[in-house]
Amino acid sequence: MRVALVHDWLVIYGGAERVLEQLINLFPSADIFSLIDFVPDAQRGFLGGRRPHTSAMQRIPGVAKHYRKLLPLMPYHIEQFDLSAYDLVISSSYCVAKGALTGPNQVHLCYCHSPMRYAWDHYHEYLRETGLVRGPAAWFARWQLHRIRTWDVRSANTVDHFVANSRFVQARIRKFYRRDSVVVPPPVDTGLFDLEPDKDDYYVAAGRFVPFKRLDLVAEAFRRMPSRRLVLVGDGPEMSRIRACAGPNVEFTGFLSPEGVREKLRRAKAFVFPSEEDFGIVPVEAQACGTPVIAYASGGALETVIGLDDGSGHAPTGLFFNEQSADSIIAAVERFEAQSACFDATAIRQQAERFSPAVFRAAFASEVEHALAALRR
Repeated sequence: MRVALVHDWLVIYGGAERVLEQLINLFPSADIFSLIDFVPDAQRGFLGGRRPHTSAMQRIPGVAKHYRKLLPLMPYHIEQFDLSAYDLVISSSYCVAKGALTGPNQVHLCYCHSPMRYAWDHYHEYLRETGLVRGPAAWFARWQLHRIRTWDVRSANTVDHFVANSRFVQARIRKFYRRDSVVVPPPVDTGLFDLEPDKDDYYVAAGRFVPFKRLDLVAEAFRRMPSRRLVLVGDGPEMSRIRACAGPNVEFTGFLSPEGVREKLRRAKAFVFPSEEDFGIVPVEAQACGTPVIAYASGGALETVIGLDDGSGHAPTGLFFNEQSADSIIAAVERFEAQSACFDATAIRQQAERFSPAVFRAAFASEVEHALAALRR
């Protein structure tokens, strides 16, 4: 069977690329297609030494840095890949990869990380954050995103089988595309993380310093809890604003190596997760270390963290707060301190192992078999 793997773009080894890595492990002879490929040499191991097929966008000057600004060109270029020689096309899509063209005798299975959030439910928030509220540039951006939405729905109709990375994304696929999907959570390499029952006296939060991560709320909350120590891991354009929200009890580490992040997660009393994510890999990584998670009660965290009030009978692996506010985070931390004896590091680790690469590969291979059987029928 001839297999093609289609990915949006390759610039770093991130969460979506970890999914692609496992797809390559499942289909080692598959050909890889991506709009652009600028992954640094030090991070290319997940590609297995192969060079993906790229589009004409690869040759645009400066595209490695400004590719996101070329969103209006992407639907055209993803459709230019000739995939007619393949029996099975698997798209790993959070933007336009699912728009790759296939025929009636081919199976197109899309692993959807998320529909384009900035074109759909985060549309107005995206325009505000980018300053595109009024003026000619704002009008042009709104017009282009309108065209993208139209194409996005049309291209969803050519997918034979959707796989969502969470129930949260499954609901968004149903809302925007009117399509059913099956949930297969993304792989988290829990084997890289060691169980550490003995914790230090600090909390940790991590991520890119961008507005939707809401790390500013964590910094503000701990400024108002001077007796509690917080370690903030990461960097980004919001660094100066988040520093302004923080007090002397907040440590900024900047960018850390994977080993450095693992060490911070291992020793933390709890991991604080204030954002609404489609899935959220870092909370699972924290749990792989036996570290409880204090999370905003929305998005993928509801599927990866077992709360104190879960009622399922399973051992809790964290607790939730219901509002994205400093007050809500403070209340959650105080509740965690009062009930910290309820958390068992070994049980927390066991929850994380539900999302291992081996579990992902088995579940995804099953979905491929179902999709192929449907075509045979």
